[in-house]
Amino acid sequence: MNSDMNGISSVWTHATDIMVDHAEGCWFYGKSGDKYLDFTSGIGVTNTGHCHPKVVEAIKKQSEKLIFGQFNIVYHEPIVDLVNELKSVMPDGLDTFFFASSGAEAVEAAVKLAKHATGRPNVIVFNGSFHGRSHLTMAMTTSKTVYREGYQPLPGGIFVSPYPYSFYYGWDDDTTKAFAIKELKRTLSGQSQPDETAAIIIEPVLGEGGYVVPPAGFLQAVREICDEYGIMMIADEVQSGFCRTGKFFAVQHEDIKPDIMTMAKGLGSGMPISGIAYKKQLQKKWRTGTHGGTYSGNTMGCAAAAATVRVMKEEKLDENAAARGGQLMNRLKQLQAEYPVIGDVRGRGCMVATEFIKDGQPDSATSKAVIAAAREENMLMLGCGTYGNIIRWIPPLVISEDEMNDGLTRFENALKKVLG
Repeated sequence: MNSDMNGISSVWTHATDIMVDHAEGCWFYGKSGDKYLDFTSGIGVTNTGHCHPKVVEAIKKQSEKLIFGQFNIVYHEPIVDLVNELKSVMPDGLDTFFFASSGAEAVEAAVKLAKHATGRPNVIVFNGSFHGRSHLTMAMTTSKTVYREGYQPLPGGIFVSPYPYSFYYGWDDDTTKAFAIKELKRTLSGQSQPDETAAIIIEPVLGEGGYVVPPAGFLQAVREICDEYGIMMIADEVQSGFCRTGKFFAVQHEDIKPDIMTMAKGLGSGMPISGIAYKKQLQKKWRTGTHGGTYSGNTMGCAAAAATVRVMKEEKLDENAAARGGQLMNRLKQLQAEYPVIGDVRGRGCMVATEFIKDGQPDSATSKAVIAAAREENMLMLGCGTYGNIIRWIPPLVISEDEMNDGLTRFENALKKVLG
């Protein structure tokens, strides 16, 4: 580690030791002069690519007018602009917004709203979930023990039901869906009865838990269960939102209408901003003054986010994500046939997973070795999954066909280095 880093906390993990000078589109440029193809997007943040000129210009212009206007004190134009842009892309029925700074804050806000709206105390989450690192959201996170290790006791009132992860169970989608629905109903009978359950929160595509797409119809079943018992359905779109899956939001693949939706990451192109969108009728049950935050609806974040949404619409990044995702999946399935250690290839749009298996068990050693070998090819990738045996494909959504092929070639080279 560079001696200049000695004053920085070691609690952060680090995928590389690269000192970056600047970045553009899908590329990092290091101080050493090397360039790196970025298939991490800052964990799903830079969906518009690094330093998109229209986002940069919006930040520059706003910084010259008003860097910070605390929203409890004054109104400002960027938040109005952002709300109008978001209304044009939201799932039907979500028309009211609260903004914060991080995904965990958005989840906290969603849970607080659900508790006020229902007058109930409990929340149901799904196995493999990741909802944040605050004390409440740690309690809601079940993808890896490292996110909770040593921080117990965590808040109560959180109950866990199985996510429909067909490859993990070794079942077809219909069997997996039926099992997960049955177990969710069992959770409502055995752990948190409906009249004490404020919300069921679900990632429409499981993120840290493995980039798992639920079987068709499962999200609708969750919606119907919530409707039956007056439970708030919260869709956590922190990682899957903003064109990542080939639509603006992953729930739109099945026309699901949640009561509350969380968003962050891709919303601000790198500026720290998050939010929730919810049905206006819930507004009267969320008492003024019972939630907030110093940086809620911050001026610079709102300006960057409004520009981000405009870029996504103008450049049709949802369509590009779908097209490049198809290209990616096709080639990965060809590589899967050549390398049986790739047990599964799955995903939506540019939110794709390759899961490594050896002798029927999760193979984290190969997954980590391939990521390291890709780094030697000047390509940056990340793992995920409870057992660390999954490589996630999460490039900026401005990626071109040639850049995707470049990344696939580098990945294939990495596979050859590791597997021969």
